[in-house]
Amino acid sequence: MDIYEAVKARRSVRQYLDKPLEESVKSELQDLIAETNKESGLHFQLVCDEPKAFQSRMAKYGHFENVTNYIALVGKKQPRLDEKCGYYGQKIVIAAQMMGLNTCWVASTYKKISDAFTVEKDEKLTVVIAIGYGADSKEERKRKSKSPEDVCYDIQSAPLWFKRGVEFALLAPTAVNQQKFTLNLDGISNKVKAKTAGFGPEIKVDLGIVKYNFEIGAGKENFEWADKNTYEIRITD
Repeated sequence: MDIYEAVKARRSVRQYLDKPLEESVKSELQDLIAETNKESGLHFQLVCDEPKAFQSRMAKYGHFENVTNYIALVGKKQPRLDEKCGYYGQKIVIAAQMMGLNTCWVASTYKKISDAFTVEKDEKLTVVIAIGYGADSKEERKRKSKSPEDVCYDIQSAPLWFKRGVEFALLAPTAVNQQKFTLNLDGISNKVKAKTAGFGPEIKVDLGIVKYNFEIGAGKENFEWADKNTYEIRITD
C-alpha cells in the first residue's frame, strides 16, 4: 500500500481486537514518532497497554472497544499548535495505515490518565489518536462528504493538481464530520489559501489534517501555502 492508497483506505475505527501491538510494530511507531518530533518540535508520545483512558463513561458513549494503545499529541504552547498537531498527527495516521494498523482521532470521549504520558508546564495536550488492529476496518455506513464546490468556489477552473488536492482533502477526518474548511487558489502565484469556515469542535486541528491530505493529493512541488506554512512532508512508497 502506498501513501495515496493509504489516504483512500483510512477509516475512523473505534472497535479493536484485544491484541497488543507487535514489538516490531511498536518499535516502528516509536521511530516514526521520534522522527516526527524532531522535524516538528512537538512532543508526541505513544502509550501502550493502557486501558483506563477508554473505559470511561464518555468512551462508552463514543462506542470505543478494546482501545489500549493511543498517541498523545502534545506540544509547547504556541500560536497554531492545534493546527500543527493535526498536520503531524495525520502524518502518523497515514503511516500507520500503511503499516496495517487502524486509527481514530479522539478529542473528548476519553479520560486523561495523568501518569500515562508527560505534559510539561509550557506544553498542552491537544487530542489523542487511538491506534491498533481494528476489529472491523470498514465503515459501518457511508460517510457523507461535502462536494469540491462546497469548499472551493472556483474549483471548475482550477488545474488538475489542485482538484486532486481538494479530492484528498475531502477524505480527511474531521470532528463530527464537520468539514468546516475552504481551499482556494491564486492562479497567478500558485499559492493556496486554507481557512477554517465557521465554528466547530477542534476546527483548527481539522485544518492541519486537511492540509496534510491536500499536500499528498496536490503534490507539494506544485504550490505554496499562502500563509507561508513551513510544514514539509516526504512521500515514500
